[in-house]
Amino acid sequence: MNPVLFNLGIIEIKWYSFLLLISVFVGIMWLIHESKKFSYPKDFIFNMAFWALIFGFLGARIYYVLFNWNIYIHNPISILEIWEGGLAIHGGLIFGTLAIYFYCKKYNVRFLKIIDMAVPCVLLGQAIGRWGNFFNMEAHGRAVSLAFLKTIHIPDFIIKGMNINGIYYHPTFFYESIWCIIGVMIIIVIRRFKKLKIGIQTCFYLMWYSLGRFFIEALRTDSLMFGGIKVAQLVSICLFIGAIIGFIFISRQGKYENLYYEGVKHE
Repeated sequence: MNPVLFNLGIIEIKWYSFLLLISVFVGIMWLIHESKKFSYPKDFIFNMAFWALIFGFLGARIYYVLFNWNIYIHNPISILEIWEGGLAIHGGLIFGTLAIYFYCKKYNVRFLKIIDMAVPCVLLGQAIGRWGNFFNMEAHGRAVSLAFLKTIHIPDFIIKGMNINGIYYHPTFFYESIWCIIGVMIIIVIRRFKKLKIGIQTCFYLMWYSLGRFFIEALRTDSLMFGGIKVAQLVSICLFIGAIIGFIFISRQGKYENLYYEGVKHE
């Protein structure tokens, strides 16, 4: 599998970088489209997304480097080589969410509603971005047989891509990408409910992604570790529990209280 999309001599563009760019573009365009229903200025959304992305990528890299410090301490300059991979989604979510929180606070905009608007965009971006791992031949699972890969009915090009140095591996990037796409479709359905409450989409995202990530992470061999515990699984458990608590709290609110589509004509 060639990680390079094209090489112009002095400029080399890798699939990883290209797909990250595509995921960002698609996510922002969708977020801007959703924001029109609530009359948020395009500039507000675009600027917010800009800062969220800056801090999100920074957080994703810092998170990854901290849990692999034993590798980067010997070559600190490689910390800057993000085109080689090495971004942790949980770090990106934490830093990106904090950036959105402070941005919303500055302009007196309801933070949780903005997050609700953003979660399917983020989920779709994750689904697209995971394919960068495929071309980088990373974020795969443990070794499996060719026969097993054929039994799960995945495209042949993925099976070939999972043959790394003569050994076949679980295409965990593909599992997660499909899981995220299914999550996006569910949120689209959820958004059709006129009495949808603010916070429900966020809670669903946290529960859905955390559930899938917990089990997919169990298959991976390159997990970030804290002691003998896989960090992504531990974080997934915490986020899942927190989302359930949030969902229960929101569900106890009045029927017409805290509505996502309040003041908006439902399509």
